[in-house]
Amino acid sequence: MIGKFLEQFCRGLRVVIALLTMALAIPVAAQVLARYTGVIPVYLWTEELATFIFVWVVMIGSMIAVWDGTHFAVLVLPDATSPLGTLIQNGFVLVLLIAFGIMFAWYGVAYAKFGALQHSVMMNANMFVTHVSVPIAGAVWAIFASYRLTQVIANFRNARSAAV
Repeated sequence: MIGKFLEQFCRGLRVVIALLTMALAIPVAAQVLARYTGVIPVYLWTEELATFIFVWVVMIGSMIAVWDGTHFAVLVLPDATSPLGTLIQNGFVLVLLIAFGIMFAWYGVAYAKFGALQHSVMMNANMFVTHVSVPIAGAVWAIFASYRLTQVIANFRNARSAAV
């Protein structure tokens, strides 16, 4: 049940990242037209908007990558062949990911509060809009990695009981 909810949540993140990527094309295209063609005047707020959108695209992309298991892991050792080795390899990475996710969430709150005190230069937008992506991403990393850790443990138990 939790897995289905998290899968739906990740599917929603995929929709959001697709929409943000499409939205990112608008200020970037305006910047290119303004700088290289002279068709429209140079608007500096487009650069800030592109940066804000890009920050969210990166953070949401990292959340999706944690769910898919395609991020935050570097294979230094060959893949384990035994169920216990697989548990240790994958579990170690996931425990570290949970720890870093919790740290990002915890310290990201202060970072977001700091951002709430600042405003961007051109758009005069509150920087909380981008700074809050850090604790949100950290919390989602920790949740996704925790769920994946429960799956790794369940796979180990199933493999161990099948071997007996």
